[in-house]
Amino acid sequence: MKKKLVSALLCVAMVATLLVGCGSTEQAPADDTAATEETTETTTEETAESESASDEPAEIYMFIASPEYADAINTLIEEYKTVAPNVTINYETTQSDYPTLLKAKINSGETPDIFSSTSGMEIDTYLDYSYDLAGQPITEAMTDAVAATMASTEQGGGVHGLAIKGNWFGILYNKQIFDELGLAYPTTFADLEAACEKISAAGIRPFTTGMGEWWVWKHIGQHYVSAAAENAGISAGELASKFKNGEAHISDYPEMYNDFFNMVDLAVKYGDDKPLESTLSTEEAAFATGEAAIMLGQGAWVEADCLAINPDIQIGFNGYPVNDNAALCKPISGSDQALRVNKDSANLQAVLDFVNWWYTSDYAETWFNDVAGVVLPIKSDAESQYEVIKQGNELANTVGTGDLTIIHDTDSFHQVFGETMQSYVAGTLTKDEACAEIEKQWQAIDGAQ
Repeated sequence: MKKKLVSALLCVAMVATLLVGCGSTEQAPADDTAATEETTETTTEETAESESASDEPAEIYMFIASPEYADAINTLIEEYKTVAPNVTINYETTQSDYPTLLKAKINSGETPDIFSSTSGMEIDTYLDYSYDLAGQPITEAMTDAVAATMASTEQGGGVHGLAIKGNWFGILYNKQIFDELGLAYPTTFADLEAACEKISAAGIRPFTTGMGEWWVWKHIGQHYVSAAAENAGISAGELASKFKNGEAHISDYPEMYNDFFNMVDLAVKYGDDKPLESTLSTEEAAFATGEAAIMLGQGAWVEADCLAINPDIQIGFNGYPVNDNAALCKPISGSDQALRVNKDSANLQAVLDFVNWWYTSDYAETWFNDVAGVVLPIKSDAESQYEVIKQGNELANTVGTGDLTIIHDTDSFHQVFGETMQSYVAGTLTKDEACAEIEKQWQAIDGAQ
């Protein structure tokens, strides 16, 4: 059933992409996506002289999203050479159009040995292709919160994925710029507007946005979905179900219809000169060098890259000022990504050996904490050196956290959502047309499941 569904979803996603892109002439040209596609391939060579976890040669194909972790995963692969020199790991990563590319590989019979998707709802989407890790050593090391997002609702449990990280989502801001201008972090939208005016008057660009990346939009939008669910007195999952079933409209929820679009309009007004050409790499560069004071659509995963550009940057982290209710300004935490083990892999045992080592070896804690610089998905008492993680933990204890809403929808939907919002920014769709298209695709893509 799921194998047929993946094929159907691929068709829907491709058609929806064509529909949304129709008539838009202001989006970033295809060759401008090179910075975000950042395809990286690393092959382990049989050069290590230490003992191997397996005496048999094996080859693993790892195709995942999140190129921001390319360097860290390359380091992981290099370390694994010392453990299993007979294992070759072919690693490929891309962000742009990942869901469509993955489905194309699966439908052509070339399912990667390790692949990625959103956790939560997409656990069931790829269930027929995913090995259940329950009972493997990795599950003993995994935190309960991460394991919960890897469970199947169709089969009543299991552990059908692993996470590179837990996560923090919110706004990163330059504390030095804010301090020099005498600005406290704005927790209401009115205060954010005032801060933008003051930052702009000082000759500094208030925002860098990454609006050219489809996945940035889901990270921004989920703060407003979370606020809408909270104010409606329902869970984020219940709200998502209403949209999938056609029982709700975006205009029913002011946090989504008014506040989200107000933020988008403000970010366009005070943001990148060409917002639809703003990508992960350009966003990190603008923020790290002080050209922009506020970074949208990102989270804990970008701090290491920003520090590599400017080791002296003083990073602040907080939630989105949704509207004039400061209590809604809080970050979001959780594990949003799942890496899957292909249950039909020709080298299944080699893959299991690798992921178990990844989570349980003496090197594991060092890699997660010091190399990848992430919120640890494994049980540990280690303290992070990263500001986003430290400040996120503090905010969780003081103001709380919002719901991780993106796990209730598929990346096929998220991609179309991002492309629709890009069309809104380009001026080819009005606000109401964008909302209608989002509602339509929410039902067509995720409602079908």
